[in-house]
Amino acid sequence: MPQEQASQNETQTHDESYVIGYALEQKKIQNLIRPSLIDHAKKQGIQLIPIDINKPLIQQHPHLRFHCIIQKLQPKHWNNLNFHEYLSKHGANTTTTTIIIDPPHLVQKLQNRVSMLDSASHLPLSLQNATVGVPHQVVVDDEKKTKNSVEEMVMGSNLRFPVIAKPLYADGTMKSHELCLVFDAQGLRETLNKNTAGGAATPVVLQEFVNHGGVVFKVYVAGEHVRCVKRTSLPDIPEDKAKALKGTLKFSQISNFTIQDNNGDGANHLSNIERAEMPEESLIKELARALRERTGLNLFNIDVIRDAKYCTRYLVIDINYFPGYAKLPCYESFITDFLLDCVRNKAAVVSV
Repeated sequence: MPQEQASQNETQTHDESYVIGYALEQKKIQNLIRPSLIDHAKKQGIQLIPIDINKPLIQQHPHLRFHCIIQKLQPKHWNNLNFHEYLSKHGANTTTTTIIIDPPHLVQKLQNRVSMLDSASHLPLSLQNATVGVPHQVVVDDEKKTKNSVEEMVMGSNLRFPVIAKPLYADGTMKSHELCLVFDAQGLRETLNKNTAGGAATPVVLQEFVNHGGVVFKVYVAGEHVRCVKRTSLPDIPEDKAKALKGTLKFSQISNFTIQDNNGDGANHLSNIERAEMPEESLIKELARALRERTGLNLFNIDVIRDAKYCTRYLVIDINYFPGYAKLPCYESFITDFLLDCVRNKAAVVSV
């Protein structure tokens, strides 16, 4: 939203209005803060005000008191806001404190793929005989590469080929999205060598690959509001075919890669999506609630797969902070209802 428009909105505040700032990078603003969201929020008494991420918050919108600020920033931009200075000026008691969705130190837990899935480990969930867990995985760094052969690293971690290789850090950089399937020991050696620069290796997470019908369930969470959708995922790899595959395959290439089934027919992703039954709503909501409590976060999505061999076994494979909510149908009401909870019913918002 242009700064001039924001200034005009500031003059239109009234007793029932709620002022919510958004501290986001430009790409996120373009994806989320669309005119349809601004209009829908305004009808509910919410003013969405842009925050300049390059200067202290206390120097911005001097006549406004933010009820809530939503953010997805790199540490340097968050530090630029100097939020503590703003809070000290406006008071920090329980009735006036500006709510931050979500605190950066909590978001950092999701930027490491080990601490990310630790949040989903050993959740006390078992509904309708379904269980929720995480795949086996191991981190490979310089020390582990020196002490162990690739075969020992895989076998000693209850893994077997194929495995998924992911950078340890999910920090939003291009490199953090360089994922691949690894089919054998030689492919793993090549992958680890590619992650070595100047003698220092970028840590890699090797994660168990589980056949899951080519479907991932994406669970979008915004406070107590939860929505689950189906999306295409990696195709299943029959066990006999897996033994014949060699090397690696980047995720970016998988859309052009088809594993042939026993009848010689290509995997039909559309049919997989149509056939896949959604998980029980009660299980999804309980998973979302448990992860909100475990992480202290309000805005995230969970990638969940269902084991093709054991239909009651679900696995959390990824958790992302502040995902692309605009991909959801009618996302405007989904986000606005959450924002209203933030300012009207603080008990509905996780705060750690």
